[in-house]
Amino acid sequence: MERICVIGGSRYFGKLLVQRLVAAGHRVTVINRGSTPPLTGVEHLVADRDDEAALTTALGSRTFDVVVDQVCYTPAQAAIAARVFSGRTARYVMTSTIEVYDPATAALPHVPHGTSVPEDIVDPAAWRVEMDLPWHDAAYLEAHYAEGKRQAEALFTQVGGFAFASVRSAHVLGGGAQEFTGRLAHYVERIGQGAEIAVHAKALPTVFIHYEELADLLLWAATATDFTGPVNACSDGLLDVRALAAVIAARTGREPVYRTSTAGATASPFSFDRHYAMSNSRAKELGFTFSRTTDWLPAAVAEALDVPAAQAT
Repeated sequence: MERICVIGGSRYFGKLLVQRLVAAGHRVTVINRGSTPPLTGVEHLVADRDDEAALTTALGSRTFDVVVDQVCYTPAQAAIAARVFSGRTARYVMTSTIEVYDPATAALPHVPHGTSVPEDIVDPAAWRVEMDLPWHDAAYLEAHYAEGKRQAEALFTQVGGFAFASVRSAHVLGGGAQEFTGRLAHYVERIGQGAEIAVHAKALPTVFIHYEELADLLLWAATATDFTGPVNACSDGLLDVRALAAVIAARTGREPVYRTSTAGATASPFSFDRHYAMSNSRAKELGFTFSRTTDWLPAAVAEALDVPAAQAT
């Protein structure tokens, strides 16, 4: 049994992670702003992670074996957490994103076209941290989400104070109404209604992960392994937007209606004009076993079909 702190953990795969930690017999403390009631068997601390004094006060003298940070988006937030949790935990795991590899948001090392990128393409030990950027401005943060995640990873890696690992998640699907981004629901609704789907002329593949599998991987990263540095989290098998739509079409009995997006224009979610995929080899080498996207996607689509339209939009 370990003492584990989860920052966030109030919805979707974070909530499921907390449930699985408790089921595995760990002593779990959840820190959030108090908008969601705590789960049974979980210690709940109410604090704004952006308020260093309030976070320190809420923690009191508590120490942990592991901290899992579900909601770190900027180096400013990472700097506060690094100061507050230094000396309080031996291990810190941050949930990150496939978007750190998006070449549209940063100058990254060249990789051959079609390559599923390994973790070292974005090395947090070498990434520049710029604390003087307007990270507290919501509009700036929304426009620089990927860079915020890159720099948060970099700060934790470079500051030290505990063993640090990051889990770079693929696009997360599954869970019906729990899938709060609404991206799968977007396709289910439009295909069901016969509405057009905007796609790139040559839409290229990406990778996905089921929300339950991501919760499993975070549980594994927190309790079953001691790796440090980034690890990619994606189910096996690449999928482009047309292949995704085909799975939905098979469930709805309606064929997708496509509209080709002009160059530079916005297309539907998961339609990419660049190869946007990660390699999960490191996680496999460390001992984690992934499912195949095509094994769980039909059930995820079925769940999305059961969501009332008012909830799906």
